[in-house]
Amino acid sequence: MAQLDTLDIIVLAALLVGTVAYFTKGTYWAVYADPYGNSLGSANGAAKAGKSRNILEKMEETDKNCVVFYGSQTGTAEDYASRLAKEGHARFGLNTMVADLEEYDFDNLDSFPEDKLAVFVLATYGEGEPTDNAVEFYEFIGSEDVSFADGGSADDKPLSKLHYVAFGLGNNTYEHYNSMVRNVDKYLTKLGASRLGTAGEGDDGAGTMEEDFLAWKEPMWAAVSEKMGLEEREAMYEPTLEINERPELSVEDDTVYLGEPNKNHLEGNQKGPFNANNPFIAPIVESAELFTSNDRNCLHMEISIAGSNLSYTTGDHIAIWPNNAGKEVDRVFKVLGMEDRRHTVIAVRGLDPTAKVPFPSPTTYDAAVRYHIEINAAVSRQLVSVIAQFAPNEEIKAEMVKLGSDKDYFREHVTERNLNLAQLLEINGKGQTWDKIPFSFLFETMVKLQPRYYSISSSSLVQKDKIAITAIVESIEKPGAPYALKGVTTNYLLALKQKQHGAPEPDPHGLNYAITGPRNKYDGIHVPVHVRHSNFKLPSDPSKPIIMVGPGTGVAPFRGFVQERAAQAQAGQSVGKTVLFFGCRKRSEDFMYADEWKQYQEALGDNFKMHTAFSRDGPKKVYVQHKLEEFGEEVNKLLEQKAYFYVCGDAAHMAREVNTLLGKIISQYRNVSETKGEEIVKAMRASNQYQEDVWS
Repeated sequence: MAQLDTLDIIVLAALLVGTVAYFTKGTYWAVYADPYGNSLGSANGAAKAGKSRNILEKMEETDKNCVVFYGSQTGTAEDYASRLAKEGHARFGLNTMVADLEEYDFDNLDSFPEDKLAVFVLATYGEGEPTDNAVEFYEFIGSEDVSFADGGSADDKPLSKLHYVAFGLGNNTYEHYNSMVRNVDKYLTKLGASRLGTAGEGDDGAGTMEEDFLAWKEPMWAAVSEKMGLEEREAMYEPTLEINERPELSVEDDTVYLGEPNKNHLEGNQKGPFNANNPFIAPIVESAELFTSNDRNCLHMEISIAGSNLSYTTGDHIAIWPNNAGKEVDRVFKVLGMEDRRHTVIAVRGLDPTAKVPFPSPTTYDAAVRYHIEINAAVSRQLVSVIAQFAPNEEIKAEMVKLGSDKDYFREHVTERNLNLAQLLEINGKGQTWDKIPFSFLFETMVKLQPRYYSISSSSLVQKDKIAITAIVESIEKPGAPYALKGVTTNYLLALKQKQHGAPEPDPHGLNYAITGPRNKYDGIHVPVHVRHSNFKLPSDPSKPIIMVGPGTGVAPFRGFVQERAAQAQAGQSVGKTVLFFGCRKRSEDFMYADEWKQYQEALGDNFKMHTAFSRDGPKKVYVQHKLEEFGEEVNKLLEQKAYFYVCGDAAHMAREVNTLLGKIISQYRNVSETKGEEIVKAMRASNQYQEDVWS
């Protein structure tokens, strides 16, 4: 037998090591960390443990010269940030990254390189507040004694090297319209930073958010290009996510995510803390229909949080995590020509170190679309422009290009018809499939499916382990629109209510929800939830008088308020005057909790007064505003006794009109000018004596 010399042994050893390495890749080494591997991962899937919070280091490591920060509550600002990052790279060659504001520190912004760009996309939440993920940044950058790593005060202009762009998302029905972007822009400028272009403002209240964004970004890009010496190039789609089909895996494998939000849920072991990144699968213990009319539904539900360590206080919000209606999920796969592959297992990963996968994998196409992607979202004109390149033929492409470039044409044929993306592709495809669209494109461009928030309609004092919600099931039909717009979450809840009441196959409006959840983990009587705390609170002293204005489901938090005060009165506490203005269409059809109010009246006696407005019961329409004006003298007397004033419901009309009317009531009964009345209302807001929980 021939002797092995030293070189042979080295070669054989190298071959052995290489072979072992090849067969263990992905098992023992080169393993991608599962960003959804624990319940504390951030909502966008980035694991925070051990991650650097130094944005300058991150940009240097990943060779980025542009970072797009976002402050987002519902996902819209995050979507705009992602769109700006993609466009900056595709059109101008910028090396961009998207960054969640809460994942980084900002004390080193004074060292931000002069040849790089920072973009801030900031939503304003509630009464001029920062979104949850922007609180720390906002408090830091707006602090009077803000200090940076290299020292120096605001007078030293520490951010003189920072070039930035800013866009805000707001709603003009709120008093503090777009205050986040306005204030951050002011703070950055004060600290010496230089803004490129104007600070853009999108207005959701006027329904012009998308057009405001599109109108702002073109001159912004021109200013950025001039400053940074950029040249525009032909924009082509470049994926940031890679999808690999995994034929060796099936939906039967217990390592495959079928809609579970993270690894603990996958393993059937939900574990707290439960929050916006990690829902609690809560049992529905009661459900009821509140309306008597056949054409509308309003749900009352009681959800148990016992044993979850979740807690709430009266006035908080509960978040419901929905899934998409099966009818719309089916439409997506049909229009893409992928019906036969929908249950194929896929692994998804980022092609760039800063790219974030919006859901855990391995999963299936079906699970990703059903549980994680907002397929019912309104279509943006910019998305239509980009998706035109994947049209089945030139005729369809020309139509899509026209829709994307002509805002009036787009409004008429898309916006006014309430079309989602699959519906638009189905109509414009005229029977042809859109099989050229990469699935990675959909995952990258469509918004992540977000939880929906509802005002809690119970008192934590009365039932600390059980949360009540009150929700009208949304169904909007427009003349000329080929489809009715169905609320994703409220119809999901309706299906759950039908299941609880014995329907073997609940199917409201033919929407076909997967109410049993992934692997039957929700079994049709559970729903994923978390709690979000609110500043909409009763006075700490129950003897203080309160006035509440809540038509329709705006009465939800006030049911909790009155329920709490009734319990306090029964316990022998001194409870102040409690006045509720409620409105609906007809006493016989949609007078919510009619019998309950009588019970609370018995408990509170003369300290509870309810004024009702039934808009369709008489010859003239009567709304809560009319009742407020009718009892203006009583309202003013209570306000002079420092009553707290609460409004819940529609922001665009009712809440705005109530605000104006209150100033006039004060003016009339205190014999002061209307201007003075308005000033008093503003002072009430500033001192938290006037509180709103409103939506548009």
